[in-house]
Amino acid sequence: MRKAIFPGTFDPFTLGHHSIVKRTLAFMDEVIIGIGYNDQKHCLLPIEKRLESIRKVYADEPRVKVLAYSGLTVDFAQEQGAEFMVRGIRSVKDFEYEESIADINRKLSGIETIFLFTESELSAVSSSVVRELLRYGKNVEAFLPKGMEI
Repeated sequence: MRKAIFPGTFDPFTLGHHSIVKRTLAFMDEVIIGIGYNDQKHCLLPIEKRLESIRKVYADEPRVKVLAYSGLTVDFAQEQGAEFMVRGIRSVKDFEYEESIADINRKLSGIETIFLFTESELSAVSSSVVRELLRYGKNVEAFLPKGMEI
């Protein structure tokens, strides 16, 4: 069984992950969306809300698991038996950064990384921009996919 892990923080408005998961399922048997969290670091949404929101997106896809983890991504990937890590890329700048992380991950665990570009229409505003808008009391509903709420 070919298994890939797709790690990230996955706030609901960063829906670019949907196209990445869909394309990964074309050549993998299972995709694990690993939602990373750190109790010491502030995130826009608590881990429980992020898990619930992302699980709703994949409720009809039995080959997708949505799990939370803390610690090193490579450790989580090995615990889950993943052969590959999948990373979504929005720009060349993203790719340069992700490529350096992939080299580290390969050296630590031997797990290879697959890079896939996010479809532009699904690449929403970044979490940091939405966090800033919320801080100033702005409505961010326009950035959420249909049926999702904060």
